[in-house]
Parts: sequence; C-alpha cells; structure tokens
Amino acid sequence: MELKITKKMVLAALAVSGAAFAQTKAPEPDYTLSYNVGVVSDYRYRGLSQSGRKPALQGGADFAHKSGFYLGTWASTIRWIKDTAPGLKGSAEVDLYGGYKGSITDTFSYDVGGLGYWYVDNNYKNATGENANTFELYGAVSAGPATVKYSHALTTLFGAPNSKNSGYLDLSATFDVGNGLSVVPHVGWQKIRNFGTYMDYSVTVAKDFSGLVLSGGVVGTNWKDHFGFPATLPGSGTKDLGKAGLVVGLKKTF
Repeated sequence: MELKITKKMVLAALAVSGAAFAQTKAPEPDYTLSYNVGVVSDYRYRGLSQSGRKPALQGGADFAHKSGFYLGTWASTIRWIKDTAPGLKGSAEVDLYGGYKGSITDTFSYDVGGLGYWYVDNNYKNATGENANTFELYGAVSAGPATVKYSHALTTLFGAPNSKNSGYLDLSATFDVGNGLSVVPHVGWQKIRNFGTYMDYSVTVAKDFSGLVLSGGVVGTNWKDHFGFPATLPGSGTKDLGKAGLVVGLKKTF
C-alpha cells in the first residue's frame, strides 16, 4: 500500500517536534561562580557609616552549588577604625561567609549560615581592649518578596567591650516593578549588649542595566534620638555617622 504524505501531515509533525523541543530545558549547572565590583558614595552598614560619610570601593565573589550550599567573600574600604583614635589602623573590611539555602514550600524559603568580618591588620584592641573582628551566625526566612533575618554575634560586636551575644533583627522586602527596576524597603534593630538598641532604616531604588546596577537610597538611624547624642568619631569630626542621608551606588556583576 502506498503511503501518501500530505502537507498537513508535515505541518503536524513539525508542530509536535517544536513543542517537544520547547519543553526541553538545559540541564542545571552543578555550580555558579560570580564576581562583583562597585563604588558607593557612603558605605553604610546597619545604618551607620563605615567610611566617614565618604565614598568606598567594594567587590566580592560568590560560589553557589545547586544543592543550596554557598560560599562567598566581599570587601570594602573603611575609615571607622582609624577615625576612632590616633594611631589605630585598619583600612579594609573583608567578609567571609558560607551557608545553605533551601525551600520549605513553593512560597517559603530559608537561608542559614555564618559570617566573619575581618578588618585587615587592625589594632582596634589598643582603643577598647577588644579586636574589631567579628563572627555572626544568621538565619532567614522569606515569603514572596519579604524576608526576616536574625544575626547573632558569637564574639564581641565590632570591638565593643562586653558585647558578645549581641543580635540584629532585619526586616526587608524586594519589589520588582519591571524593566529592571526594584524597590527595597528595610528596617532593622541592632542590640549592642551592655550598651543599648538602636533602629536603622532605608529605602533603596535600583535599576539593572544588564548586570550594571545603579542604585540610590535614603539610609538613616534613630541613634541620636535614642541615645541622646550623635554617632561621631574623633577622626570624622562632627559628622553624625547615623544621620539620614542619600547613598548612591554603582555595581557590576560578572
């Protein structure tokens, strides 16, 4: 018997094969490795300026395995150690971190890990009796755009005397408004054991230009209102390091 192949049969076969091809996904890589470099007009951490309200250079690298395990490092220029007292040194912060990310449901995810802050060649102990280097454990839970995170210091907190077991609670959200534009509101509470607790806040708007991210945000604290005096250091003069201000940044990810 002769089999006749019609135009309709060919089109139907092409349609089926096209659908099958569309449903085939590239295999997930075992791991990803990325790098980033950037500059900010003021390096703020938990609301307080680490750079004397001056620009800072920053950069980092991240390794992420498909299992959820990750490692990373990040560095920035700083001024706060040298500004604390004459003769102190420590111009760079290097962070080393690692942890595990996973999903609880399609909506909820979690992130647990540890973060060490290393202040290269610092002699902060000469001023407070404690080294500035700090190590924290952290845990976070995310639902949709919102994330709640808690960090707990297993060492003294950035050289503050008798501050071991200080904690930081962070509430934030990331809203994707389209065209590479995002809005990130944040509020946090830093408890410095045997000293007090202050609040910091920020609202940041960022635009992603194919891996080049331009950001701008208002960042501040209630330090002065809560403690009754501004957050100042001798080396930075009368600058209130916790006062609300505009922070502009530019970062490229590779």
